[in-house]
Amino acid sequence: MSPTTTTALLLMLLAVLPVCSAGQAVVVPGHTEAGIASYYHDRFHGRMTASGERFDQGALTAAHRTLPFGTTVRVTRKDNGTSVVVRINDRGPFRTERIIDLSRTAAGRLGMLDSGLVQVSVEVIRLPAARD
Repeated sequence: MSPTTTTALLLMLLAVLPVCSAGQAVVVPGHTEAGIASYYHDRFHGRMTASGERFDQGALTAAHRTLPFGTTVRVTRKDNGTSVVVRINDRGPFRTERIIDLSRTAAGRLGMLDSGLVQVSVEVIRLPAARD
């Protein structure tokens, strides 16, 4: 293959690859991951999230390190199959062994308020609408 052909192929490949903001995962609906979920401490209620929203313990929201803000995910407990649907509106968790931080209401729906941590799977249901 000539250098010109190789360069042309590389440029075509780059043109069709998805582009994302730094640190955000390129995912599609159906993408899943597994790990440990935790939930926010009450002291964060009312504080600003990384997305610019005020954190509300009563909302069905969560923090994830890389999923785009506005992504809707289903979080399912591994031990009993209980699930809750939440919207990503913050960054975290900041403990490497954890994959998602839930609001108090979402954690309550999973029945994890006493334990604080549970094994879960996180499935992307819907990505946020593209902004113009």
